[in-house]
Amino acid sequence: MKIREVELFQVPPRWLFLKMTTESGIVGWGEPVVEGRAATVAACVRELAGQLVGRSAGDIEDAFQVMYRGGFYRGGPVLTSAASGIEQAMWDIKGKFHNMPVYEFLGGRVRDRIEVYRWIGGDHPRDAAAGAREALAQGYRAVKMNATDQLRWIDTRGPLDEAVARVAAIREAVGDKLRVAVDFHGRVHKTMAKTLMRELEPYGLMFVEEPVLTENEDEFLELARSSRVPIATGERNYTRWGFKRMLTRGGVDVIQPDVSHCGGILETRKIAAMAEAFDVALAPHCPLGPIALAACLQVDFCSPNAFIQEQSAGIHYNEGYDLLNYLKNPGAFDFSDGYAKPLDGPGLGVEIDEDYVRKMAAIGHDWHNPVWRDSDGVVAEW
Repeated sequence: MKIREVELFQVPPRWLFLKMTTESGIVGWGEPVVEGRAATVAACVRELAGQLVGRSAGDIEDAFQVMYRGGFYRGGPVLTSAASGIEQAMWDIKGKFHNMPVYEFLGGRVRDRIEVYRWIGGDHPRDAAAGAREALAQGYRAVKMNATDQLRWIDTRGPLDEAVARVAAIREAVGDKLRVAVDFHGRVHKTMAKTLMRELEPYGLMFVEEPVLTENEDEFLELARSSRVPIATGERNYTRWGFKRMLTRGGVDVIQPDVSHCGGILETRKIAAMAEAFDVALAPHCPLGPIALAACLQVDFCSPNAFIQEQSAGIHYNEGYDLLNYLKNPGAFDFSDGYAKPLDGPGLGVEIDEDYVRKMAAIGHDWHNPVWRDSDGVVAEW
């Protein structure tokens, strides 16, 4: 299983795929990307991969230690996302070599299915009720929406009233047939978040995501004390050390590590186990492509505290480039009645259409998130 080479493919709509090939010809795939910084992560992958060529793809823990601890400066989204994609490809190879799905290496299956949810409403969540009706018709049992447009540090009542009205419109449209999560996306500052969470309480939300930015994690406990709405966060945290203080401090009910950002499959499994010890649920973040989703599902099926999985089918970022287009076996993501089944094939369980990947890489992408400004011109959180 010695690694011979690593190739990268920057493909639309905003993804970066990694192909790892062993000297015996086994191929593994990973998805190392920071959305909006794909080229930066690609440079980091090339730098890290040079340390791994000629070594066994089966030595996953040691490879992570080399990539993470082998440099004096460590951590951060670029480094850990690069390491995540490399690590995913190594698991894919190891699973194919032993003819086993990845979850079998991590303790085996603990469930027969995992619930999935889809996004509605887009960046500017103005059509959430129509999206909820569509999701229900597609068989989903849960959805997530952005709460607001940009907000000022202390804003007027208007944006808060509009956010509450959108959630109320969903409940009017579909009743309690859908569980609803509301993503504050770090756009809402502490004072406004306390008010908005309290006013959303009557609508029985599944969770509020990133009520404040994770660098303000001191506020999660205060928010939890002021509202009964479950708090979810973690997509911008990296490695188990990024979750250590958050879990110890408390106030978070659901953690959302991203398997393509936080350090990879095994690191996510370690984070999940840490969270389980604090009685905290797991809902991996994944608005990305098919390789990232397959990696998430491998973790979900061996993690007892996983309860729901994000996925990007129909998400507003992917217009014109659905994640299934990159697969030879799109049936692997058969979300029957709002649930995903185990990916029982070897490795990650998905078959990447390499010809299509190469075709799309010729198109490439230069996606960057928008820069939003408040009405007075100050840069706002997107």
